[in-house]
Amino acid sequence: MHSKDRSSLGHKISYAISHPDRITGYARRRGRDTLLWLTTRDHVSYYRAVMRSDAARSSDGAVGSKTRESWLRIGQMQFDYLIKHGLKPDMRMLEIGCGNLRAGRLFIDYLDSGNYYGTDISPDILLAAQRTIGEYGLQRKLPYLSLVDDLKLEFLPDDHFDVVHAHSVFSHSPLSVIEECLSHVGRIMAPGGMFDFTFDRTQGSEHQVLREDFYYRTETLIGLARRHGLEAQYMADWEETGHEQSKIRVTRPA
Repeated sequence: MHSKDRSSLGHKISYAISHPDRITGYARRRGRDTLLWLTTRDHVSYYRAVMRSDAARSSDGAVGSKTRESWLRIGQMQFDYLIKHGLKPDMRMLEIGCGNLRAGRLFIDYLDSGNYYGTDISPDILLAAQRTIGEYGLQRKLPYLSLVDDLKLEFLPDDHFDVVHAHSVFSHSPLSVIEECLSHVGRIMAPGGMFDFTFDRTQGSEHQVLREDFYYRTETLIGLARRHGLEAQYMADWEETGHEQSKIRVTRPA
């Protein structure tokens, strides 16, 4: 759970004093943020450029894992949680923001052939995802990987996916992008299906840091889902995994 306003001057000063070794890195990110925001047309193109920059250094780092050990552990955490909540091999799964298949490689291996569909806004990270498929010998499972320019999901069929999953996507998205997804995701969900997404949670004022990290109150996102005819609940048992983000589950009423 996040309750501090990381965009406030007080927090920045306190953080800099406590972590002087990170000042240079923050200054570099701020410079990149300014440049990319001036040279891109919207948030999706902005964050695609961020991913290109991060993936050039490390595809694992681009999805938030500083080490391969962390990449493996967080992927396993996501997989174990959905298995605990009833994921079965014959289910069809859509992973929004699949990245380089940190968790996707496990879902692909577990699900029946052709039942995994991953999308991402970054062509660089999808190339890394293809390498992951080869590295783990998952070609026979025929996973689908698609580059997207928005979250309208217009090219996907109605009533199709039993499970939709988005890990560390809404934590990097302004409210307009989240609403775009929630206004369309119900159409592609199968009856009885579920959509799990993580987000950075705050109990204070909602804020952003460098247009890369967004912090929301739980009630804001639940209310947004309900305005689009979806049911939503905060998943308290996700906190038991120790992951720094929180989770909400959305379902479509019968």
